Amino acid sequence: MLRRSRTYRALSKSENFVTVAAMEDERMSIYRASRTIKKKENSLYNALKSIYEDSIFVGEISELWPELPLVANLRCGLWYSPKFESTCYFKSTDGHCNNWSFNTSRLNLHLAHLAGQKGGCVIVDSTRKGKRFPDSMSKTIPIWTCVLNRAILNHLKKPNCNNNQMMLPESNTSTQDTYDRKNAPLEWDCSLHLPLWVSKTERAAIEDRLEEWTKQLEASGADIGSVASSLEKPLRPLWISQKTVIWLNEVPDYDSWDFTPIILVNASSTTGIVQQRTTSEFSWNYISGAGDDEESWARGLSPNLFWKHAYDLIISGPDLCNQKVADIVEKDRVYRAHRGLNAPQIIVKPQKLLSSNGHISSEDQFLNSDTDARSLAENCTASWLGSTNVAVGTSQHAANVPDDIDCILNCNNELVSHCSPNAGAYLHLPIVTSKYDRFSLLSHLPTALNFAKLNLSKGKKILVCCQTGEDISVCVSLAILTTLFDDEGSYDDGKSFTETCITKWEMRKRLVFICNFATKARPSRGNLRQVFSFLNRDRTNSLS
Repeated sequence: MLRRSRTYRALSKSENFVTVAAMEDERMSIYRASRTIKKKENSLYNALKSIYEDSIFVGEISELWPELPLVANLRCGLWYSPKFESTCYFKSTDGHCNNWSFNTSRLNLHLAHLAGQKGGCVIVDSTRKGKRFPDSMSKTIPIWTCVLNRAILNHLKKPNCNNNQMMLPESNTSTQDTYDRKNAPLEWDCSLHLPLWVSKTERAAIEDRLEEWTKQLEASGADIGSVASSLEKPLRPLWISQKTVIWLNEVPDYDSWDFTPIILVNASSTTGIVQQRTTSEFSWNYISGAGDDEESWARGLSPNLFWKHAYDLIISGPDLCNQKVADIVEKDRVYRAHRGLNAPQIIVKPQKLLSSNGHISSEDQFLNSDTDARSLAENCTASWLGSTNVAVGTSQHAANVPDDIDCILNCNNELVSHCSPNAGAYLHLPIVTSKYDRFSLLSHLPTALNFAKLNLSKGKKILVCCQTGEDISVCVSLAILTTLFDDEGSYDDGKSFTETCITKWEMRKRLVFICNFATKARPSRGNLRQVFSFLNRDRTNSLS
């Protein structure tokens, strides 16, 4: 009897183990199946078709104010139109609740100049389903406009400010300013304008920080005077989405407003459910904010390439779309390689997926397409940093050296052919971004600075270039200006650097100086940290 009970217990434990294992397998099967369904919903064709449909809405909005320039907020917004006049870079993280920030590394002063010259602008971005607008539009940009307006007002109050279009009011109100335009004095609005869905608590918390952010902007060395001279009216954001009701016979003239409009357009539909749509030939699933996180779906396709082949890709349908994209990307790579331009090989890696019969299958996935880098470098030009004899640009400038450049510091990971007759006038440093190597820039900075010092001391002009001309080359130029130049931008062979304690604020002021000329600069936080670490090392050894 005792043996029988022990046998029953053993069988019971064994049955429980089998049951638990079966339940775990079932859960894994459900998980794999759900991942497969989600991947099919977020397919390449669905993303491109969704972008194409949303671009029609963007085109309709831009036609309401055709005189206003269309601007893409990088990187997502760049997908939604083939005819952007400029780009800007406002991050949603700077507008996240309890993480609000006015980042002097991303001043976007070129956008304020553009809005002042044209009377306003239309900024395009997108966001994933469930949100009315990305935080970059609902909070980051409103904070930017408010802080900039306050800094401009403070600038106009200065006794030495000579601007015949601007006049301070006689009242004692410290936050207002008026200007004379067509003999119609208006208030210079410095208040914070947020969309209605931002809570009063959050609004109050942001308003408490406005004065501090304004002082940071003024202390950063940004050229507020040039912005003030280009703006006749204060900046103010407006929000438009696919749910916005606009009466076409009552569209206001932007010039009739008493502010410079920054029209914020969320390109995508804000519905929170998956929408299955059907055309005469195909059915497809709409993806809200499809242009976001392009590395995970674009397979090497850039916005410029997409719009060159948009019609062929859209009519190809879901079954042929992937192959068409692969052919387009490869042809573009070969075209660029033949001309000595940056042409990275697409890396393909098998990824495990659940097939229709429940077994694991393989599907090709593009992991290192460098899509963003190529699309942004195509229209980028070299920017001279004042009178420092240092220029920032893309690596493609090394292929055909301009006459006004004496030497080249190529910080691209790949070697680029160049036409310099003097071998000593070219240095290649294979620096990769901090995303792939946290110390790559830090380890190459001593060599870069020695090369720059050798040439700048002889009065030569140097081009610092990388793949995009916006990150690594900007950080290397920041290190050069900080170590070899004084606060006025004059070359002093490192004298002021050895006598100064470099703080993050001092480094940021130099970065603002660079951004005044290289308006598309957007250095990553990881690379900036490496520059700061280098500047606070033993500086005598680093420059020897």
